[in-house]
Formats: sequence, structure tokens, C-alpha cells
Amino acid sequence: MSVNQEKLLQYLRKETKKYIVKNNIKSLVLGVSGGFDSACVAAIVEPICKELNIPLIGMSLPSSTNKEEEIERANAILGCFCNEPYIQNINHLYEETHYNIAHVQNSSLDKIRKGNIKARIRMIILYDKAQETSGMVLSTDNYTELMLGFWTLHGDVGDFGIIQNLYKTELYELAQYIVDNDTIDCNKKEALQACIDAVPTDGLGITSSDMESIGLPTYKEIDERLKYYLDDYGTPIKDCPIYSRIIKTNYKRKNPYNLKINRKMFQNEEKK
Repeated sequence: MSVNQEKLLQYLRKETKKYIVKNNIKSLVLGVSGGFDSACVAAIVEPICKELNIPLIGMSLPSSTNKEEEIERANAILGCFCNEPYIQNINHLYEETHYNIAHVQNSSLDKIRKGNIKARIRMIILYDKAQETSGMVLSTDNYTELMLGFWTLHGDVGDFGIIQNLYKTELYELAQYIVDNDTIDCNKKEALQACIDAVPTDGLGITSSDMESIGLPTYKEIDERLKYYLDDYGTPIKDCPIYSRIIKTNYKRKNPYNLKINRKMFQNEEKK
């Protein structure tokens, strides 16, 4: 079933604007990584911020694991879409936080640990800026990432998820529509197109690409498998990397796990 991209874009902007006005939000804070998802969110919300006369605060928080081209793409998105750009390298914060950094090796587990710390440092900075400016942090996770647990608990989060119910491939289609039909400024087109064309990566140094981490060659194939399991209730294939990731990361989507308390179990027995 094909999607009318114009109607989808109008809906996302209308509902986002409605939420901002209803909750008296004074700014939008966006972590800009140089990746595709944050660039797409910036392109969606920029006209809303202009209309409501509130700042779109774009924050680029690179570290040693970010490649130069990622940083260049992030700077381009900041310059084109964000009227309050902010850039800070977080290496020094990471080194101060990682209490046993000298003993950390380059195993897969250690890379995940280091990546998680960086994601959580970034989120601290984003939320502090949101509190300072009476704003809210925008989530940049899509539905594919959500269901695969491809994000850091207490790190890659936000107050408002504009794209969290869109599969990655759906988001690519929407972003290309924005480039081709919605964005007039050539610099904006170029900045967003560069992010669309870039190899998707977590930017944390854990793997060289999302596909390497997930275990399938393209997001088209990843989303097809996801839709088969989630939308069509397909029979699970136990050794499929998609199915195994859904199962293994289910704890993230239920976090925190809260114990149920039946107070009747702990009542004192009345004396006869």
C-alpha cells in the first residue's frame, strides 16, 4: 500500500504543533548526529518552530568515534535547519566518566559499554538544555530501531517521538519527498540528501554500519522481515537475526520492570 507523503508530512507537523501549543513548550532540543534520523526530524520540525516563533536548538555532541564526514553532515544540518546551533566535543566528559577506561579493551562488550556511556552523556546534556529553555527533547528513534532494541536505555530517548511509529524505509521515503517537494532552499536539500545517502551507523564505534550490527544487508530486507513478524503475524524463524533481536531486546521496551504487589498477601491476620 503506497503512502501519500504530503498527507503524512502534514499530519506529523500538525500533531507536533498541537502538542507544543497544548503543553506550552518554549523550545525544541534535538541531538544532531550527522545521521539520517536526526536530519529528518530537523527537516520536519523546522517550519513548526518558525511558525510558533520558538527556537530549534540543534546540538552536535561528537566524540572520538565519530567520523569526520559525520561531523560535517551534522554541522550542515545545524546550519540549515537549526536557528540555535550548539557544538561540543564530549571526549573529556567521557574520559572523566569512564572510571576504568585504562582497562577497557576492544572486545564487542567493551565497545557496547563505551558506546552506552557516550549516549547517556549526550542525553544528560540534551535534557539540561531543555530544562534551561523550558523545552522538550525530540526523540530520533524510528519504529525499526525501537523493535530491534537498536538504542541505548536511558541514553537514546526523548520526550516526543515524531518518527517512532515509522519504519526506517518509510522514513527514507518521507525524507526523499521533503528533498524533492518540500524544501526550497538548495543548501537544505543538499544537507538532507547527504544524510539520506550516508551509510547508517550508530556513531558510537560499536560497528561500522547498522546492517553489520543487525545482521542483514539492507534496511529494505530488515523492514520486510519486521513487518512479516509484527504486522502479518508470520511464523518466527528461530535463527533469523531479526526475530532473535526482538526477543533479546524486549526488556528494553518494558523498562523498568516493576514488581506487582498484592497487599492482601502481607496483611496481618486478625486475632480471634
